[in-house]
Amino acid sequence: MVSDTSIFIRCAELITRSSGLLIAAGAGMGVDSGLADFRGAEGLWRAYPPLREAGLRFEEIANPRAFESDPGRAWGFYGHRLQRYREAAPHRGFAILREIAARLPEDAFVFTSNVDGHFQKAGFTGESIYEVHGSIHHMQCAAPCSNRIWPADGFEPVVDMSVCRLAPPWPCCPDCGELARPNILMFGDWNWLQWRADRQEACFAAWREAAANPVIIELGAGKSVATVRMMSERSGFPIIRINPRDPEVPTSSRRHISVQMGALEAIEGIRAALMETGYF
Repeated sequence: MVSDTSIFIRCAELITRSSGLLIAAGAGMGVDSGLADFRGAEGLWRAYPPLREAGLRFEEIANPRAFESDPGRAWGFYGHRLQRYREAAPHRGFAILREIAARLPEDAFVFTSNVDGHFQKAGFTGESIYEVHGSIHHMQCAAPCSNRIWPADGFEPVVDMSVCRLAPPWPCCPDCGELARPNILMFGDWNWLQWRADRQEACFAAWREAAANPVIIELGAGKSVATVRMMSERSGFPIIRINPRDPEVPTSSRRHISVQMGALEAIEGIRAALMETGYF
């Protein structure tokens, strides 16, 4: 753990020399909002004890085959998560990041593997967010019978958490009437409709191409599904990597900074250091 403010001063100096923020967020970003990160089987099973009893790992329940073999349990898992994400409030770190970015000429772009929609809820615009794994707030046909993606707004799941099951009727495709599923990239998933994410990716590519010298603030991005970490390391931009378990940064560049702590604590420390510089 960081024991002094010197690391925050280094982060503040890097930010003040930058043109904009590329916010790269993994599951650890939501922990301070009270959300589970499903790190390892134990992380999933603590949040969903019935899945422990069934011996199901995250890779097995977050899988399109789960909707084929047991749609009630698959929708119990995703329906409960949808309700949790709707009910939970984004922690103060989201607002601080907006505050920091607003003082930079290129503002911020968000690259996230999270499907919770909390960056939108915190006030980041849809045009500045790339949800690389999709969004739980949207659905698609499980087959799929068409290319349609629709909002999950009218779906109010009631889940029996003693068995992690959603009672029928389950969400249906408005075109064919068959089972619907979240528009999320799952494990072993060949049926994910990605055109919504593709549009976000095009916005991201345009922002990145135009960016002069942004800094990446990476938050809670793990190694097991390393989508966010790989993007950060391949970008060529300096990285502030905030992670309590896996804070290591590439040794190929001295521009990178490692901060071994949780997202909210680190963001607040950086804000305090920026205040000392007169940034705010």
